[in-house]
Amino acid sequence: MSDHKGTAPERLVSLPADPRPVPALVITQASPPGSVVLPRWARFLAAGTILILGWAAAVWTAIHVTADPVLHTVALFVHLAALVAGFGAVLAIDFFALLWLSGRRSFPDLIRVADGLHLLIWAGLVGLVLSGVLLHPDLSAPLTRVKIGLVLLIALNGLHLQAVQHRLEQSATTASRMLLARSVISNLLSQIGWWGAMGIGYLNSQN
Repeated sequence: MSDHKGTAPERLVSLPADPRPVPALVITQASPPGSVVLPRWARFLAAGTILILGWAAAVWTAIHVTADPVLHTVALFVHLAALVAGFGAVLAIDFFALLWLSGRRSFPDLIRVADGLHLLIWAGLVGLVLSGVLLHPDLSAPLTRVKIGLVLLIALNGLHLQAVQHRLEQSATTASRMLLARSVISNLLSQIGWWGAMGIGYLNSQN
């Protein structure tokens, strides 16, 4: 598939076809008899609500909890490690997306990489939030408020990206321009969120 020579517009409308056999990307398991399966939109709404409540709880805790110097140092190390893990995984997925758009990787390759790194991204984000609570952020500072807002943006956008990826997987060999546009916009928002939060964190560390 890496030798495919289609034009850029063609790639945006039709996903590259891989001549090699590819294992099924999505395995559907039968639900137990009598079980209630929520529609995808309801699960998406529930996950979004949980993310917002968790974010609000973290902000409230950061206001009312002050860590001692030793715990603060440990939290700072965890914060940096979580940043490397989460943001590194995001950059890896976006890099493979660029390789796919350039025809150097197949779409199934991209999906496999994304599936493998989603857990690392969420683990990094959770680590950032939990350790950030113990770093006693100055919520009276406008930049800190922006950073906290960017963290929520990253989380909700990540949820949306997973929904878009699922739709792309179901599209088999073709995808609508609207779906691809949603994917591009979500990836741009992800980059803005991660780079913005990291930049503000660096500026705050200099004060």
